[in-house]
Amino acid sequence: MIRHEKESFVSGIQGDLQSSSVVIALERSAGITVAEMTDLRKKINSAGAKFKIMKNTLAKISFRGSPLEEMSGQLKGSTALAYSNDSVGVSKALHEFMKTSEKLKVICGVIDGKLVQSDMIQALATLPSMDELRVKLIGLMTANASKIARTVKEPFAMIARVVGAKANQ
Repeated sequence: MIRHEKESFVSGIQGDLQSSSVVIALERSAGITVAEMTDLRKKINSAGAKFKIMKNTLAKISFRGSPLEEMSGQLKGSTALAYSNDSVGVSKALHEFMKTSEKLKVICGVIDGKLVQSDMIQALATLPSMDELRVKLIGLMTANASKIARTVKEPFAMIARVVGAKANQ
């Protein structure tokens, strides 16, 4: 790239990164195939995130003056960045890919301006989705409602059984 191309690339990526609520830095191994990268990009794009492979020097320049600057010291090797406004979605997409391939490793990330390590990103990936949480919540609410209905109904049912037993005697 020519210098002015690098400058326009950095300014473009800088705007994207600073408008994202989550940025995850990944270390790629040299053995990752084009098919695997295509699969990864599809998973990340379907999660509403973006994925860029870039030189560490350009990444560090684009991090300057933002909360992402804390990540600069941890970048090494061949670096890729995944970024989005949905921290759970992008981490789930990366987790799904890393189940099948060990050629990608999470270095660190910045979520809402705070530096987090790979274990926190892993924890985000294992969180249940919003739909799963809604189903659990509805299940809890209906279970409690049915328990209340049974509790309210039971004294009257006991009285009816006692009266019925007396009538049969």
